[in-house]
Amino acid sequence: MSDLFTTIPGNILQRLGHDKTARRLHLQEKLRNRKMSQGLGIFALERFFSVNACVSALISLSGLKEKGVRNILDLRVEEHEVMLDGLPPAFEGFRLMQLTDLHCDLEERVMERIRERISTVRHDAVVLTGDYHNKVSKPFEQSLGEMLKLIPHLHPIRFAVLGNHDFLEKVTILEEAGLPFLLNESIAIEKDDSRLWICGIDDPHFFVTHDLAKAKEGIPSNEISILLSHSPETYREAARLGFHLHLSGHTHGGQICAPGGFPIYRNAPGCRREHLSGSWSEGTMIGYTSRGTGTAGVAARFHCPPEITIHTLRSKASDRP
Repeated sequence: MSDLFTTIPGNILQRLGHDKTARRLHLQEKLRNRKMSQGLGIFALERFFSVNACVSALISLSGLKEKGVRNILDLRVEEHEVMLDGLPPAFEGFRLMQLTDLHCDLEERVMERIRERISTVRHDAVVLTGDYHNKVSKPFEQSLGEMLKLIPHLHPIRFAVLGNHDFLEKVTILEEAGLPFLLNESIAIEKDDSRLWICGIDDPHFFVTHDLAKAKEGIPSNEISILLSHSPETYREAARLGFHLHLSGHTHGGQICAPGGFPIYRNAPGCRREHLSGSWSEGTMIGYTSRGTGTAGVAARFHCPPEITIHTLRSKASDRP
């Protein structure tokens, strides 16, 4: 473990904390080895069976491969209006763009489409909610390169969190390129003497190195806090801690769904079906789970188009007609 720490700069270790960094690095190595079939028994199923490969083969055999690829390029802009008690007048109509689950190294044309599309959509800030890499058994140079090409196209006010496909080693590189990460941290967007807090946690799904209380620490209860959580699995604790808006991805909305958008596979244990895509609520907290801007595992989508989400903030006390 001590050798693993040498890959992590001191400021990242300090921000995430020794214990969570140690857990993350241990699980990263375990995940990498498992996906590469190292340390598995000779008869381990993962040596011979890949779910993604089987799904890809079935799509090809059914003649739907080209349609599946067309669908992942059919990038929609979803408008989500968020009504918030106590929203400062300075942030009335503030448009927050959410990108998530880019999985940059799966299909290069997807990243080209994203770069083209975000420049055509009006917004005041952008947040990215994790999973920039696709296949964890492969080096992340390609996905990192795609992220470095994306950053100049992003709004200057931008923040990101890590997902369950992301390794801690890439944070410093991306931050130096101009994309700040929130590792159980918060930062305020200030406008006309008012503040809007963006809080971000580390991956709660696989690495389980999140800390919502730390991310919200020091934020006055009367000020709006927006949580970036890669997975919606944190919805109960987030509502209990008083977050106002919970933004997540991870589920891909099912990605390959039955007609009507009914997901065949759910990858968010403990979540209700409503948490898999779109708007939902928990107590007084509003939540939204994106279907994903990119696509994971298999270069195909069915009945579940990818999305760029625009969250427009509105006050419940607004006098809008």
